Amino acid sequence: MKIVFLLHNVYAVGGTVRTTLNLATALVEHGGHEVEIVSMSRHRTEPRFPVDPRIRLVPLVDTREGAADTRNPAFGEASRDFPAAEKRCKQYTLLHDQRVRAYLTESCTADVVVGTRPGINVYLALWGPRRALRVGQEHLRHDAHGKKLRCALARHYRRLDALVTVTEADAAVYRSRMTLPGVRVLAVPNIVPRASVPPSTGESKIIAAAGRLAAGKRYDLLLEAFAKVAPAQPQWRLRIYGGGAQEPHLRALIGELGLDGRAELMGTVSPIEPEFAAAALVVSASDAESFGMTLVEAMRCGTPVISTDAPLGPAEIITDGVDGRLVPVGDARALAEAMTELIEDAPARRRMAAAALASARRYDAEPIVARYDALFLELRASRRRRAWQRFRARAANWARRKSRALRAALPGAPGRAPHGRRRPAHGAAQPGRS
Repeated sequence: MKIVFLLHNVYAVGGTVRTTLNLATALVEHGGHEVEIVSMSRHRTEPRFPVDPRIRLVPLVDTREGAADTRNPAFGEASRDFPAAEKRCKQYTLLHDQRVRAYLTESCTADVVVGTRPGINVYLALWGPRRALRVGQEHLRHDAHGKKLRCALARHYRRLDALVTVTEADAAVYRSRMTLPGVRVLAVPNIVPRASVPPSTGESKIIAAAGRLAAGKRYDLLLEAFAKVAPAQPQWRLRIYGGGAQEPHLRALIGELGLDGRAELMGTVSPIEPEFAAAALVVSASDAESFGMTLVEAMRCGTPVISTDAPLGPAEIITDGVDGRLVPVGDARALAEAMTELIEDAPARRRMAAAALASARRYDAEPIVARYDALFLELRASRRRRAWQRFRARAANWARRKSRALRAALPGAPGRAPHGRRRPAHGAAQPGRS
């Protein structure tokens, strides 16, 4: 089977790039499929992440300095098809529209085409080849999209064969809030490969955290919680890995909380697994998580995780008290108490570390590839039934609109002038008025 992934930019660094490459490699390795990754843009010569040589890369628009595409008149015009409410909209041009449409309608020979972000899923819905299965992936939560974008997606997603989220909770939200007749909505978690480093011994005095230094990741809350822990645990250190807009604020906060020399901003480190394996605990204080990649990466390293019970991912990854701890969102005291509990109870840390290693096997490549294979077979077998569901839904919508129009046209209907009289046009003079 030939599977094509439509990706924003395979040459960039990001969670969706990494998870797509993991899945693409696994589909080749364990599924025996032919895989192609189509990158909407290309801003550098080589991808930052390693790409399996068996995977074909197809860049559509070359945005490198001096590239011929940047002199194409269409490159200077805004996209007309990429949804305006999508946050990447400004990075899409009329040239992107033209290239994607040409690829999907003229060049694509795939059996399955997979979109990997909302705007790209819209492209897929508009122009995906009829013979291919069209599968949209959502790497962000439904509620992370604004109302305008959700309305646009609801119109276009009806043309897909399936919509795949990374958590069961988010799949349930889509089923309840977005009417998608004939579209299979389900959750398949990301593949998180086994760590290439020995597991944590749990003997260090290091607490680690990793991710973008963004407001929603709540590193301020983590520092506040660690400030409550630090006086009684003078040997323990907090290391935060990542970069982002919050870095100046967090550096200032470390000083304000008296954590100089105890809490450090380590910058971006890749791969992160050696740092997690060197820690005794990994902590996440996020307000929301679409999945929680770093949680699984830490568990792969045999490092217990403490996380806020943020919507939607952590509760599907961590079993509280078994392979990690879950605490209420935004509660610095609860976060500090959980850290103190595991700092002071080394046997509990070891039990959770062993359970975390075992639990993380859920994210092995083989079972996830098997789930995708089963989905593709199911979608192929159910095509006629799902097409009938779409037809019935469209017919029912047409009938409802027709019925409303007929009722509105009846004499005496609200907003309709009495029989035999015409309602004056807006702004026209009426009898008795000057």
